[in-house]
Amino acid sequence: MAESVTEGVVTAGHVATESVTAGVVTAGHVATDPLTAGVVTAGLARDDRGQSVIEFTGMVPIILVTLAVLWQSALVGYTLVLAGNAADQAVRAGTVAEGGAHAACERAGGEHIPGAWSYDIDCGRQGDVFTARADLRVPLLFPGAFNLPVTVPGRAAAATERRDQP
Repeated sequence: MAESVTEGVVTAGHVATESVTAGVVTAGHVATDPLTAGVVTAGLARDDRGQSVIEFTGMVPIILVTLAVLWQSALVGYTLVLAGNAADQAVRAGTVAEGGAHAACERAGGEHIPGAWSYDIDCGRQGDVFTARADLRVPLLFPGAFNLPVTVPGRAAAATERRDQP
């Protein structure tokens, strides 16, 4: 297993003039690691201290953007749920109201929408069907600060339970 590295081997720009048995020559230094016996390298061994800090610093913006996109997606989904629920509550209140169905519809529709969301609720009767439309604007990252130019619609309709007497 004794391997000999002799004269004429170039290591780190210098010609080795020594004989190494079962060792490694690196930049003029002899390493006697038995796992790398006979290996000649051209340069000092480099360590990778600080590499993880560089990788982490490079990944932070990607991680933050990904989290912001996921959070914004959750806000869009929650706004969709709020719009559907507001329309359902509005149409339910409008169908059972004896007088002032339009006002009852709008009041019930806006009752369950948090104050940070901007919305429009429109109610009306079309024959025997009472309809409600709730349009909510999607907030940008933090509800109450800014809204995206996206409106999420909520629609509902139900048969009226009371008929107006002629």
